[in-house]
Amino acid sequence: MARRPPIFRAEPAPARLGDGRQWSEGVWTAAVIRNLDDDGWLVQVRRNGEAEPVLLAPWAAERDASEPKPLDQAAFNALVRTAAGTLARQAQQLHASLRKRVALNLDGCRWEVTLDVVPDEYEPHALLAAVDDGGERVAEEKVLPDFKLTSASAQAWIEAGFRHAGGELW
Repeated sequence: MARRPPIFRAEPAPARLGDGRQWSEGVWTAAVIRNLDDDGWLVQVRRNGEAEPVLLAPWAAERDASEPKPLDQAAFNALVRTAAGTLARQAQQLHASLRKRVALNLDGCRWEVTLDVVPDEYEPHALLAAVDDGGERVAEEKVLPDFKLTSASAQAWIEAGFRHAGGELW
């Protein structure tokens, strides 16, 4: 009888480990650790490969308080949902801090002026752009990343023919 060659998967199945104090599945790992500030326990949730935990929360102890309650699948799933929600809120907050928008009416035309900060390590800057009421981008200017977009600065830029908004780089 001929021997069959071993079957190899192109992609390995996601690792899954649960031993009561640590649980890993997919890209997430949750671990129960001793709280060094008091006699309690903490659970930390990390994305695999990341140095810092995404979530650090108090964890309940058994009745005698010497051992933590074990992690199980349901607790792990709830912790991962919370950690993923935290990452989503952080991304949303970062996006909001890098984009400002002002809308104004000027001479019968509605304008939307946006400021998009580009947090480049070597050349941080921002892009100031104007869109008319037809949805067409009519101007764009590279400005300093700390440019203050207000209704007054947007109006002054439009009235100046989209030249030299102030804080310009060129």
